[in-house]
Amino acid sequence: MNLNDAKQTLEKYLGNLYGLDEKTLDYQKRRYEKLTGLFENIFKTQPINYFSSPGRTEISGNHTDHNHGKVITASINLDSIACGIKSVDVVEIYSEGYEKPFVVNLKNLNLVNSETGTTNALIRGIASQFVQKGFNVGGFKACIASDVLIGSGLSSSASIEILIGTIFNKFYNDGKVASEEIAIIGQYAENKYFGKPCGLMDQIACITGGIVEIDFYNPGKPIIKKIDFDFQATGYKLVAVDTEANHANLTEDYAAIPDEMKSVAKYFNKEYCSEITLEELFDQIKLLREAVGDRAILRAIHFLEENKRVEKQICALKKDNFEEFLILVNESGNSSYKYLQNIYTPQNVNEQSVALALAISDIFIREKGKGACRVHGGGFAGTIQVFLPEELIEGYKSYISKIFKADSVKVLSIRHYGAVCLTNF
Repeated sequence: MNLNDAKQTLEKYLGNLYGLDEKTLDYQKRRYEKLTGLFENIFKTQPINYFSSPGRTEISGNHTDHNHGKVITASINLDSIACGIKSVDVVEIYSEGYEKPFVVNLKNLNLVNSETGTTNALIRGIASQFVQKGFNVGGFKACIASDVLIGSGLSSSASIEILIGTIFNKFYNDGKVASEEIAIIGQYAENKYFGKPCGLMDQIACITGGIVEIDFYNPGKPIIKKIDFDFQATGYKLVAVDTEANHANLTEDYAAIPDEMKSVAKYFNKEYCSEITLEELFDQIKLLREAVGDRAILRAIHFLEENKRVEKQICALKKDNFEEFLILVNESGNSSYKYLQNIYTPQNVNEQSVALALAISDIFIREKGKGACRVHGGGFAGTIQVFLPEELIEGYKSYISKIFKADSVKVLSIRHYGAVCLTNF
């Protein structure tokens, strides 16, 4: 495909990907043009292929995926984009907002400890798993940009992982690597090379698109189904609020949740909480308290109840019962607050931005008589999720901006497509 064909195809498909709103399309055109200009300025040639990978929102199933549970997730309109061409042996990526490129020589795909926590680690880890699974890799030159803000709780890292995997798939595998494989590869790279424990939900949402139900009982072969539900027709908007909390030193808090849940399962000679029942837990609760402690039990109770709640929410959406769905959203939020306990870190009880955002949002929702809210994603810091009728959005922004910055509120829409190469979309 030559340059003119690539640009014409790109423009043709922007409407499919981002919708037909004139203001939105104009923004996206300028965004891709800026990225193209950056590429041409750096590499002194023109890009041939364009790629897009969305962020994601967790709709239900807070901290269930890592114990082989069930979730509802969705891709969103915020995305990471790239343009690029093939090269030889070396991946060279310039990211908008970063002075230095990310450069990885693919002749060495072993773990490099000094790269932990960097984009280089993700590139090397993804390439390593492509090769381990019998797929092809090769060098490429690319420029990337993302409006999935780091630390937003909307999975900026998974969006980038899926973007890189999609580029390898297009350039060196004719797009034939299954989307589930790319998701698993991205998770592996984040776990083993980047050094962050995470489940598989984020990557699957980013590559699949739309509203998705996932059953992780067998995580090697998760059951993935799209939910045919028109969220826009409800008259509600999905809102994410950045609580501006400090994300530093939270790895221990995140890691403790799956570890404690698994300690409960281990008591029953099982590996994951998905293999036990609430009845079994109650039968042994006195001995469990001595063996694992109360917080572990509460977190396991959250898991077991949240798993059932996901099933109820899927049923509500399929029956077009949005009011029931919202009741369950609030139940999920309450369970995360009381049982899962991922609203603030016990390391710093004076900073409770997530709890404060939920309190203020709950008051607003009760006053208006409509809506729902819950913690979003990993918790402790980051974002909350709010469902509100469209006519209440501006009032809510004014309400919450008394505490947080005005731009902390992101009004999201559900994107129907996962990661794509726009030049064959």
